[in-house]
Amino acid sequence: MFTDLAANLAALGFGYLLGSIPFGLILTKFAGTQDLRSIGSGNIGATNVLRTGRKGLAAATLLLDAFKGTLAVLLAARFGEYAAVLAGLGAFLGHLYPVWLKFVGGKGVATFLGVSIGLAWPGAVVFACVWLGTAFVTRYSSAAALAASAATPLALWAMGHTQAAELLAALAALLWFKHRPNIERLLSGGESKIGQKDDATPAPPAPPPQA
Repeated sequence: MFTDLAANLAALGFGYLLGSIPFGLILTKFAGTQDLRSIGSGNIGATNVLRTGRKGLAAATLLLDAFKGTLAVLLAARFGEYAAVLAGLGAFLGHLYPVWLKFVGGKGVATFLGVSIGLAWPGAVVFACVWLGTAFVTRYSSAAALAASAATPLALWAMGHTQAAELLAALAALLWFKHRPNIERLLSGGESKIGQKDDATPAPPAPPPQA
């Protein structure tokens, strides 16, 4: 029992550390672009990377943020299904609350997809289809992410992937929590559409007082 507990805790910790790698921030720093946290939404995910105008970097961020969720699950699965679930949870929490960035991270969409690939790939197919369909109809990336994250655990539950569905339902709740500002803007009509220039760039800091 102690061995199982240690393995599960190690899986959770490993997933967290892997998930907390801020690929978007790392890639844009190496590319010499402006600090992600000072533009657009201030987020470290692929959507904000796209606002730098570097589509290749945005695509790479999306893939890497998803891959870290998948990798955490697949490596931990060697120690059992429950360890895989905990690693997926850890990776998602690491992306949302990375220790390296004072626990201010992304919103988890790509990592949610990556975890679903690792745990039950049909869920990832559902996520992608719902995301694409909602984005095509509404032109809102945030609405697509919210709809896809809600549909995925429901679909997995119907398919009999109970444990994966339960985890992804919890992750979806966290994803919705992190999207609170987007939800408010969607309801007020102020959310930016896909391809639309975002005017949400934070104001520059005030200059220091003159001596």
